[in-house]
Amino acid sequence: MSDQPILERRRELGQFHRRLQDVYQRLPWSHRLVNGLSMALQALAGASLGYGLGLLLHTQQAFWGALTAIAVTQQTYLDTRKSSRDQVIGAAIGGVIAMIGSYLAQDNYLAYALTMAAAIVLCWCFNIGNAGKLSATTVTIVMLVPHTGAFWTIALTRLGEVTLGIASALLVTGLAHKLETHWFGDSQDAAN
Repeated sequence: MSDQPILERRRELGQFHRRLQDVYQRLPWSHRLVNGLSMALQALAGASLGYGLGLLLHTQQAFWGALTAIAVTQQTYLDTRKSSRDQVIGAAIGGVIAMIGSYLAQDNYLAYALTMAAAIVLCWCFNIGNAGKLSATTVTIVMLVPHTGAFWTIALTRLGEVTLGIASALLVTGLAHKLETHWFGDSQDAAN
């Protein structure tokens, strides 16, 4: 498989993605409505739980837990778990890279740009490309969002807030999966 040229692989992935989009677009309106309502309820419940936990724990900016819960919530528990893993890895890599970039060149846009690009490239080099955008988001939060205090405390605080959001999303989607399995049978398990 490694002798297959990169352009051919990208073309095949693009075709697969288009076919998958076609399947979703052909779903009846009522199915799309039910799927949308399910996703909205899960995202709202996860965001509310993440935000509430952040407020209870007196984090600096509890809304990061809500944003993260929304970002990682997917249609299935397994997809949410994978998205959550990517989020944690991306946040960790982005946080470390942002602290290094901030230490070397504080409040410099060029340093931010290079740091963000380095975080994405590192994720791809470590074969976790899905974490790349999340890593870049963390770099952006740490380096560009106004804050008071040392960069390392901001990075660690954001990682904690993100972790609350991830735990909330996993709890909510796990519960939703159990309820769907109970109500609709094992058809969801067969799809996963």
